[in-house]
Amino acid sequence: MAEIQLRNLTKRWGSFVGVDKFDLTIRDREFLVLLGPSGCGKTTTMRMVAGLEDATEGEILIDGKRVNDLDPKDRDVAMVFQSYALYPNMNVYENIRFPLRVRRIDPATHDERVRRASAMVELDDFLHRKPAELSGGQRQRVALARAIVREPNVFLMDEPLSNLDAKLRVSTRAQIKNLSHELKVTTIYVTHDQIEAMTLADRVVVMKKGVVQQVGSPTEIYDRPANAFVASFIGSPAMNLMSGQVTGGTFTADRVAIDGVGAPDGPVTLGFRAEDASVVEGGGQINAPIYTMELLGDATMIAVRIGGALVSVKADKTYRAAIGDMVSVAVPSDHVHLFDATTGERIDG
Repeated sequence: MAEIQLRNLTKRWGSFVGVDKFDLTIRDREFLVLLGPSGCGKTTTMRMVAGLEDATEGEILIDGKRVNDLDPKDRDVAMVFQSYALYPNMNVYENIRFPLRVRRIDPATHDERVRRASAMVELDDFLHRKPAELSGGQRQRVALARAIVREPNVFLMDEPLSNLDAKLRVSTRAQIKNLSHELKVTTIYVTHDQIEAMTLADRVVVMKKGVVQQVGSPTEIYDRPANAFVASFIGSPAMNLMSGQVTGGTFTADRVAIDGVGAPDGPVTLGFRAEDASVVEGGGQINAPIYTMELLGDATMIAVRIGGALVSVKADKTYRAAIGDMVSVAVPSDHVHLFDATTGERIDG
């Protein structure tokens, strides 16, 4: 049992606010992802939970017990960092075993626990090797096994996949997903990669400049972003956002006219996802020359320029055209998202 409560957690350095009034309960066994760009406060939040940073204000409770004044070693959390932090003079077996020795766990249990942890991350054939003889993905798995072997109350993972190449990232992500299902340990995972967040999380916390923008399941955040920032950060490609004007239920911008928009007259930001629009023969809501085209294998991604923004549309994989050709794009009004032109907050029409 490891419920974590963060109550108005704040971190300041002088006048700079790194995390501002972070207030959230992380449920027992939940996999929570902190997502946002560099400098948004996600790693600082996790380091405060770990005890590596002192909170300026607010409280951290693990299982109802206030841990603000406890040393990291007394909080029963295990961390996996972006850098693997392995001991080069020890083989894989001893690296995994190290936390058990430091914590003076009964030596009679070490071998069984090390081998169970190594099996979970498929390292049984590498236990005799030194870190220098391993690939980046294997080293990251050693770091994961070293955290698993402790059997902690809480896992804290800080961008653990960012040093891996794209293919390894996919396979290691799958491994972490499977481990979280098997181990059922409360996990806080920090990343700037929204694909990691969408695939791993039970809930996602999107942060910007130290402030929580939205908390919800990946589906909720994808389908109903709370503001234009969240909309622009989630999705691959990100949601298209266009500045324009609503007059009598019609949104207009350069080369754009979309009827049936439920917003008061005035300036708005309109968004839609690439997969919700389609290329048509004519009569679409957007008519513009193709700016660029990318063949993705399963689809063709077309982009047109609207004002200062690039707007992406997913077409059929067989679609072919040249840059500069005029294209007509249908945008269903029931798939658009509207945001306040000034604050960026969602408008529910």
